[in-house]
Amino acid sequence: MAPNILLSCESISKSYGVRALFSDLSLALSEGDHVGLIGPNGSGKSTLLKILTELESPDEGTRTLRRHTRVGYVPQEPVFPPEHSIEEVLHNTLTDDGLDPHEQGGRIARALSIGTFPNPEQAVSTLSGGWRKRLAITQALLLEPDVLLMDEPTNHLDLDGILWLEHLLKNRTKAFLVISHDRRFLESVTSRMVELNRCYPEGRFEARGCYSDFLEQRDAALQAQADYQASLANRVRREVEWLRRGPKARSTKAKGRIQSAGNLIDELNQAEARAAQSTIGIDFSASGRKSKQLVVAEHVTKSFNDTPVLTNLDLLLGPGQRLGLLGPNGSGKTTLLRLLAGTLDPDSGTITRADALRIVSFEQHRESLDQTATLRRALAPTGDAVVYQDRSIHLASWAKRFLFRPEQLDLPVSRLSGGEQARLLIARLMLQPADLLILDEPTNDLDIPTLEVLEDSLLEFPGALVLVTHDRWLLDRVSTMLLALDGTGRVDWFADYAQWESAQERTGGSAREPNNNGFSATHADKASGDPVRKGKKLSYREQKEWGTIEDTILKAEERVAACEAAMHDPAIMSDAAELQARSHALSAAQVEVEKLYARWTELEEKRTQTV
Repeated sequence: MAPNILLSCESISKSYGVRALFSDLSLALSEGDHVGLIGPNGSGKSTLLKILTELESPDEGTRTLRRHTRVGYVPQEPVFPPEHSIEEVLHNTLTDDGLDPHEQGGRIARALSIGTFPNPEQAVSTLSGGWRKRLAITQALLLEPDVLLMDEPTNHLDLDGILWLEHLLKNRTKAFLVISHDRRFLESVTSRMVELNRCYPEGRFEARGCYSDFLEQRDAALQAQADYQASLANRVRREVEWLRRGPKARSTKAKGRIQSAGNLIDELNQAEARAAQSTIGIDFSASGRKSKQLVVAEHVTKSFNDTPVLTNLDLLLGPGQRLGLLGPNGSGKTTLLRLLAGTLDPDSGTITRADALRIVSFEQHRESLDQTATLRRALAPTGDAVVYQDRSIHLASWAKRFLFRPEQLDLPVSRLSGGEQARLLIARLMLQPADLLILDEPTNDLDIPTLEVLEDSLLEFPGALVLVTHDRWLLDRVSTMLLALDGTGRVDWFADYAQWESAQERTGGSAREPNNNGFSATHADKASGDPVRKGKKLSYREQKEWGTIEDTILKAEERVAACEAAMHDPAIMSDAAELQARSHALSAAQVEVEKLYARWTELEEKRTQTV
């Protein structure tokens, strides 16, 4: 074993009953490795981490740890004594570490600085899920591990918490392995990616580089795998034709060729089985409404207990517009969703919705799911079929589309995992034609293959969309505009996530710089930043113009293309007057396009102008 390898597993296998998670799997973590681990739900990622931490044992194979190597572990759902304070949890973590009181106190002080806990005396039972996850990460770092293993550390963290963790890990020189479905997070912190998936011949695929490098290398590998499968299928077809020629022809051939043909057929069957991995089928139904204005909000203000959440918000949503909401927990994102859906009234201002507007909502906490109902009844409340896009689909086929097995249909909803409950909600939403989709954290507990399908479906949805998610990759890819809330009532508009991130860096709103203790990052003083960058609001008329100007430009460019085609019509080449008229028409069309682009630039600058 190479001397720089800290932790490894060799040829391990693990099964639960008759279901094999993985077999003959090997993985090594070396000094300085920053590894991201991904894979579909049920591929064994969490189990692999537990084997590496010795919380579970493999059925076969070995786990090896270099001498004097410390391993830290952050579980997916950390558990703490509820009566203990934050400081007591950290103190008890060091109780058996053999440190003198002075060193112990210094380490705890640094850990509290790492976690940026506002009140170290706060009881764990009163912490939100995000702060409990911060405490678990801080607790693991307190022991100064050589290898840090983290299972979904971004779960429950808000965007500010995710950025905190990103900066912390990017400044870490020691090794870590992290399971995450947050692709932007993986892009930022990893230098090596490993995917567990049965679609690969060895059950895993590894690539050097960040997440986008992994995608490129994986696509190339899958294409090579598909090419090999096609070549293998051709060889099998030729061998089968030879085998069918009859006993007389075969009797003159070596028995080895018959055996070889059988081996080729087995290999092809295995390759086809791997290639047939199921993916979820997501396709939201639109109502087909042609209205250009679905929701119009004018000067909307909302406060709770005299604390403003939204102040003078103007908003126009039409078909094809996809609005992403940004802001820390408690900044008012869910409040805005409720205002747009009509389940909450503004204190002042107006919200006008198109007649008979069809709104379909995905709620973050899944309150609409009856936990005692069976999956069968949750998917199809009135029978053994559902009606989707005017077609009747049998329950078994509908369930299979969302990766539910037949034996799960009679389980209560409470027995489903978080990811399965999210898929169940999506299945129910797809049955409702919508003009406006309102999605509040739809990505929680979804694996990356499902996220990719969800993205494609949202991009193809022709209605309007309002999206709240901590998945920055999905937010940036899907949204056509972003609205940032800060919890004080102020709203800022941004064209994309990079523009918002750049503004945050300039103001110090979420910046974190490494300190000198060697393994942490400290919270920047938000009050010491530059003046806050604020988008200058468009008037109501200008916002309506902004919502339609891209379509107007597209139509103007089509007129230019039509005029250019008309200029090259052979039938008018000898008609000087007609050529001149068409030339004037082309010039006028080109001038109109230039004016529209100038106006688009003016509106864009006004939206993002600093004040």
